[in-house]
Amino acid sequence: MVFTCRQCGECCMYLGDYIVIEQQLGPFTFAAESVSTGTPFIAEIDEDKRHLFADHTFPDQHPSACRFLRPDGDLCRCTIHRDSPVQCKFYRCVVMRVLDAKGNLMGTVRGTLGLHTEDPALRALGEEIVRKRPKADADAEPWIVAFLTSKGYRVE
Repeated sequence: MVFTCRQCGECCMYLGDYIVIEQQLGPFTFAAESVSTGTPFIAEIDEDKRHLFADHTFPDQHPSACRFLRPDGDLCRCTIHRDSPVQCKFYRCVVMRVLDAKGNLMGTVRGTLGLHTEDPALRALGEEIVRKRPKADADAEPWIVAFLTSKGYRVE
């Protein structure tokens, strides 16, 4: 299963302390730092997202979110996608959503292929996944889908 970003913004909602704007260098250019790695970088707002970045309502309402994250209709977009730090480019947030037979979201499988849920029955299946899944991620993802599907869940 190839990871495709759904642009939900979930992964970036708590990165406000990790991706920091140090200084504004121009109207849409910033000196920033990836605090977790101590790596400075220059971020220029993607040209096609400058109108989104200009609206500061979202970051004002969500101070823990990455300062470069902005809503765009039903999506949340990174406004510095081209210049985003390496850990952002390689981060895989929610790779699978686990739904019950009625379509209710029961849990998520994150980029580390760990199952996150509050449901005790699904949590027990998550522990079984850890014990039984193939070690290679490329083999594990389809195995997890098949396993959860066999237990009555729908996986997207």
